[in-house]
Amino acid sequence: MLTHQRRFLPSTSALAAFDSVAKLGSFSAAANELALTQGAISRQIGLLEDQLGVKLFERTNRGVELTAIGRTYAKGIGDALATIRTLSLEAMATRDDTHLRLAILPTFGTRWLMPRMPDFLARNPAVIIDFATRIGQFDFEGSGIDAAIHIGEPNWPGTDCQFLMHEMVAPVCSPAFLAENPVRHPEDLLSKPLFDMASRPRAWEQWFASLGMQEGHGGGMRFEQFSNVVQACLAGLGIALVPTFLIEPELASGQLVRAFDHEVKSASAYYLVRPLSRMAYGPASAFAAWILDQARDFTGVARMGLRV
Repeated sequence: MLTHQRRFLPSTSALAAFDSVAKLGSFSAAANELALTQGAISRQIGLLEDQLGVKLFERTNRGVELTAIGRTYAKGIGDALATIRTLSLEAMATRDDTHLRLAILPTFGTRWLMPRMPDFLARNPAVIIDFATRIGQFDFEGSGIDAAIHIGEPNWPGTDCQFLMHEMVAPVCSPAFLAENPVRHPEDLLSKPLFDMASRPRAWEQWFASLGMQEGHGGGMRFEQFSNVVQACLAGLGIALVPTFLIEPELASGQLVRAFDHEVKSASAYYLVRPLSRMAYGPASAFAAWILDQARDFTGVARMGLRV
C-alpha cells in the first residue's frame, strides 16, 4: 500500500520545477528562478512525467507549452504549493529564536565573511547559523532562508536590500600567461581571451569605457562561480576582471598579477537581503546590525589604503 501511495506523491523538487516552468514557460527561466541548472530542471520534469505516465509539456521552437492535462495539473499544484509555503512560514514563525539560516556567495563567504564570524558568534552566543550557498535571486518563502548576501543590484522583489559595499575590479592573469601575452596598452586586451562572469555581465564593457574605449571584446569563456574563473586564470587560460579584495592572497603570493594596472569600481555591489515577512526576526536583525558595522569598518580601512 505504501509503495502504491508513493506513486501519487511526487517529490517537492519535481513539483517546484514543474510549477516554475508552467508559470514562466521556459526551462532556462525556471532554472534561474530556482538557482538550478537547465539540465536539472529538465530531469525533474522528465521524472515527474514518467511517474505520472502523462505528458505535461509540449516542446516547441519558442520553448515549452503546457498540454491540456498539464494546464489542469498546474493550477492544482500551484495552489497546493502556495498552501505548503504558507504553512511552512507559520511553522517557522513559532520556532525558537536561535537559528539563522543564511545564504552566502561561495567566495565572499569563504574569504571575507568567515574570518569575521567568530566576532559575531562571540557577541551572539545563542545564535546558531545554518549556511546555504546561493548565487542569484531565489524564493525566500520556499527556501526557509532568513537572509542572504547578494551581489548585483538592489532589485529583489519582496525584500529589504541593505547596501554593504562596492568592489574594485582589475584585470588579472597568471605571470606565465602575461609573459607570453604582454599587455602594454589597454587596447592589447581586445585580442586576448577575456573571461566573463554571470554575476557581472557588463564588467568588461564598463572597464573599457572607464578608459574612454567604446570597443567591446568579442566574448570568451563564461563562468557562473568566482572560484572557477580564478582557477582558469591560475591555469593560464586567459584574463579575468575580478574584485581585488577577494584575491589578495593570490596577488600577494604572485600566483596572479595585474594584466594592466587600472582598477575601477564595479557596477555591482554587495547587499544584505531579507524578506519583508522576516524583518522582525531577532537573529536576522542581530546579524544585519553586525555585518553593516563590519562592512563600514572594512570600506573605511580600504579607503585609507590599508589591507585587512
